[in-house]
Amino acid sequence: TLFRSCTLGEAFNRLDFSSAILDSRRFNYVVRLLELIAKSQLTSLSGIAQKNYMNILEKVVQKVLEDQQNIRLIKELLQTLYTSLCCLVQRIGKSVLVGNINFWVQRMESILHWQRQLSNVQITQPVLKGMVFTDLPLCLQLNVMQRLTDGRDIVCLGQVSSDLQVLSEDRPLWKKLCQYHFTERQIRRRLILTDKGQPDRKST
Repeated sequence: TLFRSCTLGEAFNRLDFSSAILDSRRFNYVVRLLELIAKSQLTSLSGIAQKNYMNILEKVVQKVLEDQQNIRLIKELLQTLYTSLCCLVQRIGKSVLVGNINFWVQRMESILHWQRQLSNVQITQPVLKGMVFTDLPLCLQLNVMQRLTDGRDIVCLGQVSSDLQVLSEDRPLWKKLCQYHFTERQIRRRLILTDKGQPDRKST
């Protein structure tokens, strides 16, 4: 309803992203929205919305630097945004960006600074004093993986060892992930029938 009655920029200004990024479950959705805007919708935002966008992005970066989590995800977002801005800044005179071009050059410099900060993060490795994740029974390992909300995290975890790779390919695991992000109606629309006329859930 919110998006039907106002522009993307107005909706962006109304939504409370500052509290959303503090919620681990909502954090990924905020990042996905920022990434979507960075790819194709940045010029549709008003000047105030563009400023709010950069302010929220800075808060996201600071949270990641403090928590040392989701570093890869934010580095990808920053790279996407920087690439888009490079293309837009080159189109000076076509009013594709709101505000003085020098402001956007400064924002691009901020993005490069954030990228360097994220690249320099040294994640402290805990001293192993006993059991590690792979020492857990397979059922418990799978239970932990079922709590991950980003499919790419599951894929990355599966690259750690051959046993985790097998778990990362568990169909019920991916089914639960789909059910977490999508409604049953949305999932049914994506199902592809196999040669036997049965739905292929792997396609979801």
